[in-house]
Amino acid sequence: MPLKAALSIRADQTLGAISPHLYGHFAEHLGRCIYDGIWVGEDSAIPNDGGLRLDTVEALRAVKAPNLRWPGGCFADDYHWEDGIGPREERPRRMNLWWGREEPNHFGTDEFIRFCRLIEAEPYLCMNVGSGTPFEQKSWVEYCNYVGETHYAQLRQALGNPGPHNVSWWAVGNENWGCGGRFQPEEYAREYRRFACYLRRTSPIPLQLVGCGHTTPDWNRRFLTTLGCWDLMDHLSIHRYYSRGHQTDFSEDEYYGLYAEASFVEDDLRTTAGALDDIVREKPIGIVLDEWGVWHPQAGDGLEQINTHRDALAAAGVLDTLNRWSRRVTMANLAQTINVLQCLLHTDGERLWKTPTYHVFDLYQAHMGHEAVECLVEAPAVSSHRSDGREVDLPLLSASASVAPDRQSVAVTLTNRSLAEPMTVKLDWVGVDPPGTVTARVLSADAPADHNTAEAPEAVTTREWDAAGAQAVEVPAMGVIGLVLRAAADG
Repeated sequence: MPLKAALSIRADQTLGAISPHLYGHFAEHLGRCIYDGIWVGEDSAIPNDGGLRLDTVEALRAVKAPNLRWPGGCFADDYHWEDGIGPREERPRRMNLWWGREEPNHFGTDEFIRFCRLIEAEPYLCMNVGSGTPFEQKSWVEYCNYVGETHYAQLRQALGNPGPHNVSWWAVGNENWGCGGRFQPEEYAREYRRFACYLRRTSPIPLQLVGCGHTTPDWNRRFLTTLGCWDLMDHLSIHRYYSRGHQTDFSEDEYYGLYAEASFVEDDLRTTAGALDDIVREKPIGIVLDEWGVWHPQAGDGLEQINTHRDALAAAGVLDTLNRWSRRVTMANLAQTINVLQCLLHTDGERLWKTPTYHVFDLYQAHMGHEAVECLVEAPAVSSHRSDGREVDLPLLSASASVAPDRQSVAVTLTNRSLAEPMTVKLDWVGVDPPGTVTARVLSADAPADHNTAEAPEAVTTREWDAAGAQAVEVPAMGVIGLVLRAAADG
């Protein structure tokens, strides 16, 4: 017998606009993310546009990747951006300090901007605070954004970019409590002030400046208390990785335990929001979750790991959390886009295949630009525990819903986490007329460790689903369903 659950969609209780930026991505000079994943060079037999591989471009454009964070990650705080501009044969070869390889600098600022334009994503640049200088980072903003006859504006033009890149999003350092310099929060606050002081006046367009936060109990409070200059910061970033058991060989307890670990994300958002509410009164500061995802202990050379259906289900739960927190979260970036950690895409020479996580992001496209609304879930739960020792009652149904600006359509995503049982979800509508038409797609698998490979690229993929109507939906075990419900036509 199917499990029974109920979902009340309260369209009269809005939670905030779902910015497309909540479904963002991250590309670091780590393993095969950049080289092989994005950049193959103009002379490659792999189809490319000026060195940028086209199958990657097409896949990311299809999933409507809204933004891309670059160049790190830990790599950012040892990256000097002028190494990556100009004729590629003249660019210096450097140590990749954190990831044990050499960096040829063939993929730099202009290549990154061109890639973002091709996939129709907004660039998000991460500055070097750990080993850089304020002048160096101010000059990077000038190179990207300034229009005039200054040295860096003319340098950009001389290198084939007559118009400005117009980069709005800038992170002032990455993990500066760790690989970004091992600062104490008070030290980083002083460095942040010193760097950020020069940035806004350099750019003719408004900048979105992101400070580096942390998930430890007192880092953000100490940083914010010392910073004090709210005109210098617009957002505060946090990171969260999680895992449970082996990437493919896990027990039933570990299967459910991964979802329990992913619930740390909501705790992090709540703690960060609490610190901001207590300390910052002058202006709203957004929360940016610019690294998140599954990081399995088995992640091998270059942090490549097998990305399973279980991982995709965990990602769906995090996206539901981000939708609920859309009033406070301004951007989020899954780590990482290609070949590294919980990636969307894998490549092997000329071959490319999509992970189950890619298909979850595809199902969630319908929420972009909608207004998140309250969802009341009644569903069976299982008892699980987290790495902090906390016991949690894990609902077997994860869900989120959103209403289009014209209120003529509703997007609903439903995840049945049950390992073996299908689930009948009864839908109830408040504040919006019951839909007239329903379209649905489902992502499901025979086993939680199922995954795609070069030989079987569609072992786990989406398919059309008969939702039967707007009153109840049958969700298969380990299934994610994306519904789009449209109002009945007049007359």
